[in-house]
Formats: sequence, structure tokens, C-alpha cells
Amino acid sequence: MDDDDAAAITFGTDGWRATLDEFTAPRVRMVGQGVATALREHGQSGTVAVGYDARETSRGFAEELSRVLCANGFDVLVPDRDTPTPVVAWTVTERDLAGALQITASHNPPAYNGVKFVPASGAPALPAMTEDIVANLGDPDPLPESEWGTVTETDLVGDYADHAIDYVNADLSGLSVAYDAMHGSGRGVTDALLERAGADVTALRDERDPEFGGGSPEPAAENVEELIARVREGEAALGVVNDGDADRIGVVTPERGYLDANLFFAALYDYLLESRSGDVVRTVSTSSIVDRVAEAHGQSAHEVAVGFKWVAEAMADHDALMGGEESGGFGLTDHLRNKDGVLLALVAAAAESEESLDARVDRLLDDHGEIHQGRVSVDCPDDRKEPVLDALEDELPDSVAGESVADVNTVDGFKIRLADDTWVLVRPSGTEPKLRVYAEAGSDTRVTELLSAGRGLVAPLV
Repeated sequence: MDDDDAAAITFGTDGWRATLDEFTAPRVRMVGQGVATALREHGQSGTVAVGYDARETSRGFAEELSRVLCANGFDVLVPDRDTPTPVVAWTVTERDLAGALQITASHNPPAYNGVKFVPASGAPALPAMTEDIVANLGDPDPLPESEWGTVTETDLVGDYADHAIDYVNADLSGLSVAYDAMHGSGRGVTDALLERAGADVTALRDERDPEFGGGSPEPAAENVEELIARVREGEAALGVVNDGDADRIGVVTPERGYLDANLFFAALYDYLLESRSGDVVRTVSTSSIVDRVAEAHGQSAHEVAVGFKWVAEAMADHDALMGGEESGGFGLTDHLRNKDGVLLALVAAAAESEESLDARVDRLLDDHGEIHQGRVSVDCPDDRKEPVLDALEDELPDSVAGESVADVNTVDGFKIRLADDTWVLVRPSGTEPKLRVYAEAGSDTRVTELLSAGRGLVAPLV
């Protein structure tokens, strides 16, 4: 094993991603061996799913992983087309598989690829498992050929689609939806589900393009201008977009254009609580309007560190109805404790068919007050992040931006809640040499004041 190859493989909040000069076949095979060894050490055997997204290199990397797993005695299930990550994760739980590997770089540009590991629970892998995988990275160590597993290529979407239709149980007749696949793996899946439920669907960027039209398959307002225009101009009552592997969702409404993910989260949770009950889980950077919705319905909100693995863990711990994060990842516990932009598109359309999301958001803001958020970054080398946060702990003030500090949450950095029901969060970025400063308040002016104060707390310490 090349030590440089092993050192280059770093599992972050959602697997390993890198540019294609670093994400190479030998390193992918090392990951496959690490997974095979870790699964055996955890007493897992049987079948592993190996999925892949729409990138040019993804199918080939999936085949590399399949060969390594087979040589380690696992049977492998490979989808017959590039497939959304949540479909692969749901298949793990539905078919009682040992786990899954998904080749995808999600919303990153086409120069990247990556790999996600999904354990038998279908939820994101927790650090204990990913640390075991990394500890077992190595060149393939095959069993005798007579003990090798086999590869089966099959459709994974059909069973998932049947489940999704039954689970949501909505009649979308008369609802017009514009769907932007961003050339990713949601194409022909999310839009097909919406149509099957009765919606009149207009599909945009619904053909495979490994280059994603020259951009990144990232659901953001600046990347979905045509979708916004079509909804604004009345061609559709609702707009939906998925990222490259369709585990995240963005929504467009006639009045608001690209709907803030925090408001979408609150609206969807409010809709679900009309017929069900259950707590909600959110990350520290996600808006507290979700908490207010929960309280109004006699439920509780649970706050966790950034990263859907922590959301998923808390969803199980608290038997929550729903979990989510402000980056557009949401999951429903009794469906899949993982992000699922495909099923959530169907749920969003069901909510829209009963009451427009714009009207529901208006009502929630009337009931619970305006919510505004912002974020800025402070450059900080990775080796300075921990010392800066240690220093900040000793420098925490009694007041910020003219308001006294009510309490401080240290689950992920420092979240400083103030007496006027606003907050400032300082936490390290997991992907860049930066510290993130977030703020939430009742007006953009107050958010700007809080962000400035938050930056002022950490910048002198860097």
C-alpha cells in the first residue's frame, strides 16, 4: 500500500470527495477494501449495493468497487442506471443489505468525484464506522476465487417509486410542477414520481450531461434562473430542483422565487403535523422558526451539530417525525433516516396541493415573526481552527451587539443566544480553511449587526 495514497483519502462529513487527479482507481479500490474489512469486523456479510451518479467516471469507479467487494466474498447489487443516492440508501433498508457505496460528488463540479458509504441502517455513517474504514484502507486482499461473490445488475428505482407513491398517498391532479434535474440522477425519477401522482410536470435539464451544462449541480437561486422564471410567470404553481445525486431539494414559489430552505423546512413540518405528530431535529445553523412550529403543535425541537449524520442519529434517539438542515437536506424518520430530495419533492407537491407554500409561509411568519439569516466567513488555516475556538471560549463576552448573552451552546462551535431572541454562531468549516459566522434575527439590519459583531469576536484571534 502506498502511504501517500492512504493519506490522500479523507472521509469528511459525507464521505470522501476529491478532484479526479486525486480520486483515482487505485485509491477507490483501497476504499473498497477498507469497507469490506470494516464490514466483516462489524459482523456484516451478504450483499452490498454499489450505486453511482451521472458523472462520466462514476460507473467505472462503481465497477472497481464491485470487483473488490466480490473478491472479499460479498455479493454486489448494481443499479442499471445512475441512481439517486436516497434510492440506493432506501434499498439498503428495504432489502436488508449489509450496506452500500455510492459513487458521487453530489453538487460539486464535474472535475470532482467522490464516494459515500451507507451502513445497514440506511442513515449516514457515524465517525466510528468511517474511522474503521479509514483504518482498514489498503490494496485489495482477495479471497480464493471459489469464495468470491457475484454481481447482479438490476433496477432499483421501481420498488422505491412504488413505496414513495404509497407513502405520500397524494392526488396531485391539477397541480402544475416545473422540475429541474440539473442533468443529475433525479432525472426520470423525481419527475416521473410527480407525474405518476397526477401532477402536470414540465421537466428542465432532464437529460444526462456528465458536465452538468458546464456548471455545478447545486440547487441555488443563481443556478436555477429558468426554473424561477417559469414559476414566476405562471407556467407552474411549484418549482422543484434536486442536486446532482438528488439527496437535496430546492423549491421555487410564485411569490418568493427560490424559497429559503429554513422556511421550506418550517412549512413542510407544519404540513406534516396536520396529520401526524412527532418532534423535529435540526442543525445549529438551521433557523429556530422550526422550533416555534414545533412548540405551537406541542412538539419539541432538538439541536445537533452540522452534518446529516448527527441529524439522523437524533432522529432515531428522539423518534422524531422529521429532520433537516438549512442546506436543503431533509429526511422523514419512518421512510429513511437520510436526506431524500426525491421523496421530499413528492411531499412538497402534496403540501402545495392542499395549501400553497406561499400562503403557509405567510401564515407561519404572521404567527411566529419574521426570520432573517446571514452568513460570513473568516479565513482561518485548518491548523488554527481549534486554537482559535479554544481562545474564543476564554473571550466570550457578556453581551453581543448591544444585547446580553442568554446562553451558549457548544455542540458545534459556539452558538451565542441573546436576550432579544437572536443568535450568533461561530463554527469551523468542514471543507475550507475558514471559520463560519452565522446570525439570525427579525430583520436584515439586525442580522448585519450580529454578523459584524461575530466577525469581530474571532478575527483578532486567527
